Amino acid sequence: MDEKACAVCGRRITWRKAWARDWEQVRYCSAGCRRRGLTASDGDLEAAIRDLLAARARTATICPSEAARRVDPEGWRGLMEPARMAARRLVAQGEVEIVQGGRAVDPSTAKGPIRIRRAR
Repeated sequence: MDEKACAVCGRRITWRKAWARDWEQVRYCSAGCRRRGLTASDGDLEAAIRDLLAARARTATICPSEAARRVDPEGWRGLMEPARMAARRLVAQGEVEIVQGGRAVDPSTAKGPIRIRRAR
């Protein structure tokens, strides 16, 4: 079946029969993502992930909290889920991989602590 990534959270959207006529226009996985939309801090988080990875060795990983701390040193905890969303969007673009235990995992189903590395 066809799949695409949500424009906001980066999770996988799987084709459904109800969307048959307008599958091309489907951009969001849920009404919550549609309401939230993309914010300026989402772009800042993506840029922070790219910058942090560029400053490290090719095989190095970063924690999403590093990107969140770079964007807002005081309120970084509130940016943890948006940082994970930014990482998933970058996975959908083919720029990075999300890893757990040194192995790439599916970003839509990853639970628990994650690390981010450049795509191989």
